[in-house]
Amino acid sequence: MDTDHRPARLAVGVLGAGRVGSALGAALARAGHRVVAASGVSDASRQRVAERLGLTPSSPEDVVARADLVLLTVPDDALPGLVAGLAETGADLRGKLLVHTSGAYGLAVLNPAVEKGALPLALHPVMTFTGAADDLSRLTGITFGVTAPERLRPVAEALVIEIEGEPVWIEEKDRPLYHAALANAANHMVTLIAESSELLRGIGVQEPGRMLGPLLGAALDNALRLGLAGLTGPVVRGDAGTVRRHVDALILAAPEAADAYVVLARLTADRALAAGLLKPEAAECLLDALGGGG
Repeated sequence: MDTDHRPARLAVGVLGAGRVGSALGAALARAGHRVVAASGVSDASRQRVAERLGLTPSSPEDVVARADLVLLTVPDDALPGLVAGLAETGADLRGKLLVHTSGAYGLAVLNPAVEKGALPLALHPVMTFTGAADDLSRLTGITFGVTAPERLRPVAEALVIEIEGEPVWIEEKDRPLYHAALANAANHMVTLIAESSELLRGIGVQEPGRMLGPLLGAALDNALRLGLAGLTGPVVRGDAGTVRRHVDALILAAPEAADAYVVLARLTADRALAAGLLKPEAAECLLDALGGGG
């Protein structure tokens, strides 16, 4: 790392010491910074302040007053109100690094605080956090979506590198699409797997995870290494009859799942056709087979 851009040792405050905030606070402490104050509303958050950060929970006002870098690690919908509140209460934000970890927002959400002298950074860890003990170790080697004013870009990237992450620059205008792509992949994958597991249990499979695990592991590996060229299954084979039987079975067992299957199968067919993996006549038959299930 360019030592000219290495951040000085900072006093860090955490506003919202939930799963993400407590893990990032601990990571910054591991990198040599000092976590001096943290706030939490729920009992679980207050417990994490004590266990992960070794602190007694403080008020938000105290966190801001004592910190050089303030982590805003609250749910997305709460972030605008938190920033507005900080600006309206007259907290001294001059020269303080204000860092939020939301994927959906860029820098604009921090504007009320910037008008009061704060220095804005958006550092989004591309990882899921469960609140378990391994949350801190999960930060090692992951990417962070970084958005910052150009003059602060070296500082933002250095902070990520210090906690053993990889900074990836995301333009302000691209933040919503960036986050949509991540949520579409990770969150909807969980929903699809849970739905498939429930369907398998419904026909007597005792341990769906054992059945799905090797298949999904191979599919994910193929997708990440090969992209669409790693696609397998009835859609890319053009097996319209099989796809139709899938839809008919799902309509009877789980109509909501049938709707999702139809939408995803159409998208898969469109992508396979555009990539030359599916012939036009086969795609037409597939779309006909899917027509009655939407």
